[in-house]
Amino acid sequence: MTGRALVTGGARRLGRTMALHLGSRGYDVAVHYASGAADAEEVVAEMQAMGRNAVALGADLLDEDQTETLIPRATQALGGPLNVLVNNASIFEYDTIQTATQESWDRHIGSNLRAPFVLTQAFAAQAPGAVTDENGEPIATGLVVNMIDQRVFKPTPEFMTYTIAKMGLWAFTRTAAQALAPGIRVNAIGPGPTLRGGRQSPDHFARQRAATVLGRGAHPQDICAALDYLLSAPAVTGQMIAVDGGQHLGWQTPDVLGVE
Repeated sequence: MTGRALVTGGARRLGRTMALHLGSRGYDVAVHYASGAADAEEVVAEMQAMGRNAVALGADLLDEDQTETLIPRATQALGGPLNVLVNNASIFEYDTIQTATQESWDRHIGSNLRAPFVLTQAFAAQAPGAVTDENGEPIATGLVVNMIDQRVFKPTPEFMTYTIAKMGLWAFTRTAAQALAPGIRVNAIGPGPTLRGGRQSPDHFARQRAATVLGRGAHPQDICAALDYLLSAPAVTGQMIAVDGGQHLGWQTPDVLGVE
């Protein structure tokens, strides 16, 4: 697949890496940002240096009107319909069932579930339909990639409203894959420890990576490798690739250790 893509949260961290990777694969890319306009323009400049058409688009994805108009703005700026949507933008803030508030609920559900839902609706409305391959079978021309989290395979009670939102996005990934076939495939990537978060010390991050089943976390290029696979796998939909060093398979827990 090549064509036009929108990456939400494309100005920083993994969003930036994926946007630039899509540009290197020949895509024209709309780089969405919430507050990092200068960062987004840097990404755009790098893609333009590759010879790609790229544009930075600001939008608050907690605002329904701004979310609804983001896809039309991207298609207009890039000169045609999109065939890839990467729902990457996310709010990730700590709460528990004891400390969660209506505000934390609304922020996590809004950014991690409602916005991807609205954007996918708009993406589906403008995406070209399925075409026929050399075997006479339909092949999707659209792809949605939802950035989720390995924790949907192994939930914990921490980051409560964030986890609920991401589990909703995982359910949406599968049901949207059913609803939008055969013209659009809907898949997901579930990162584990990849980039150190602002609340983590270097030591904590290193210990988190070392504690995975493989004894290592992921690197941004691992996320791009998963994205490459999803771009080139016409028979795959409704799936999530956990790129997490096997973090979700961790089994050496107190209920198991020392029990034979």
